[in-house]
Amino acid sequence: QVQLQESGPGLVRPSQTLSLTCTVSGSSILMNAYYWSWIRQPPGKGLEWMGAINYSGITNLNPSLKSRTSISRETSKNQFTLQLRSVTPEDTAVYYCAGGARRSLYSVARNEYEYWGQGTQVTVSS
Repeated sequence: QVQLQESGPGLVRPSQTLSLTCTVSGSSILMNAYYWSWIRQPPGKGLEWMGAINYSGITNLNPSLKSRTSISRETSKNQFTLQLRSVTPEDTAVYYCAGGARRSLYSVARNEYEYWGQGTQVTVSS
């Protein structure tokens, strides 16, 4: 059974960097042709695809967030990590990690993904 688990601080101060880690169990982030994404949902708003790192370590980022976003991986721990710099209260959201084949890239549709984490609430506030 494949499971994805997000972890990180629930509260981040404005202007700081938000860092979240997704730990994958039951599968490998090196699995051929798979993409591992970060998606978020602000309160009262829809899902927003933030970016992904693929099996080769190549990243694709949402252009609207690209200047503030980094995605990396730690293959020895089967984890991938999101960093979002210079956060504001508008970055308050539930953050999800997800995994899927090529069709999932840029998508926020759950049925495009094979795997989806339970999500973690991050609040940006002073």
